[in-house]
Amino acid sequence: MKNNYVAIMAGGIGSRFWPSSNEEKPKQFLDILGIGKSFLQLTYDRFLKIFPSENIFIVTNKRYKELVLKQIPEIGEDRIIIEPSRNNTAPSVAYTAFKLYNLDNDANIVMAPSDHVILKEGAFLNHIKNSLDFVSFNNSLVTLGILPNRPDTGYGYIELGAKNEKVDFDLYKVRSFKEKPDQETAQKYLDSKNFLWNAGIFIWKAADILDAFKKYAPGIYDVLEEGDKIYNTEKEKGFIESNYPLTTKISVDYAIMEKADNIFTIPADIGWSDLGTWNSLHAFLEKDKNNNVLINGKGLLINSSDNMIKVTSEKKVVIKDLIGYIVIDDNDTLLIYPKSKEQEIKDINKN
Repeated sequence: MKNNYVAIMAGGIGSRFWPSSNEEKPKQFLDILGIGKSFLQLTYDRFLKIFPSENIFIVTNKRYKELVLKQIPEIGEDRIIIEPSRNNTAPSVAYTAFKLYNLDNDANIVMAPSDHVILKEGAFLNHIKNSLDFVSFNNSLVTLGILPNRPDTGYGYIELGAKNEKVDFDLYKVRSFKEKPDQETAQKYLDSKNFLWNAGIFIWKAADILDAFKKYAPGIYDVLEEGDKIYNTEKEKGFIESNYPLTTKISVDYAIMEKADNIFTIPADIGWSDLGTWNSLHAFLEKDKNNNVLINGKGLLINSSDNMIKVTSEKKVVIKDLIGYIVIDDNDTLLIYPKSKEQEIKDINKN
């Protein structure tokens, strides 16, 4: 395992979880589940089960460095990879790959979001170990695909190609990546049993993903390659602060995964949820007999069903004749919004 590393991506702002999640304290730093640990802490603890702590890195925006150190004080500043600007996930992945490749030319990297719930941790970690073994001997980029259980329009999808018969676990060539579909298309994907949700969990050799950037995303590779000899030195910070903002702002899915021809996926039944929306939290948590979820408050819900309600204290919540709504009283905002239109929430705070 000495050549295997984890980079936990913790730089997002969690806009779909507004108003609980905001730019000052995004959802990866929140104890959404009420268990005394943030999503970031849960993710870090999960990887500690198979990785030594010195091989776990956290990638985040510069404004969250102190939050990371506060929540995971044992991480040390040398294992926090700081993004000086928000340039989407592709530059973040490339920067991480350059840094770890210069640390260890044989580095294999797991890139994983910091804010996902994984209930079947044993199965998840087994998939990670299988993926690392595979990429260490094959020039391949692997992503974990989640077996869908509903026609969800909030995720991108992975279309399965041929099964790889040379390994003793389920591994498929990726035929294509699909953008977030409409409801009818999502149902077709589900019915076909040939599509997986794209969870954004990636496994690859540092050298291989850098080759992919050189080929498919030179606007990122060329900028960051100029600092190739100074990563992990005292000059790195200055170089990154000056040059990272010059990289192309694009996701790793668009920049690499939708273009490369060496992409594989593992269908993963791992009890996964990104809990990135109020609807996904509603689906995850225990509900009353009328399918309501109430967090923190004491409720009197009359003729009301299928609601997601969260308040900040033990206040009494009285609601009558409300069906299918999100009601959030958090920070300085009261949000009352139809569950069916929750994809609009991420844009409200911009107004």
